Amino acid sequence: MRYAVVIEKAPSNYAAYVPDLPGCIATGTTVAETESLIREAIEFHLDGLKADGLPIPPPSSQVEYADVHA
Repeated sequence: MRYAVVIEKAPSNYAAYVPDLPGCIATGTTVAETESLIREAIEFHLDGLKADGLPIPPPSSQVEYADVHA
């Protein structure tokens, strides 16, 4: 499965979340670290859903970039 991940710059680190998996978040000191940690968080989140007998939400979010001239 391929989930959309949003990574945002915070004042002193980076934060990531997965729109299709509410509560699935990670933070890191670099983008690369945050990407690695959110992958681990997704696996952990999905394992928890399975263990609780809950359905796995299918990926449904899409990411696009809009070019604008300011």
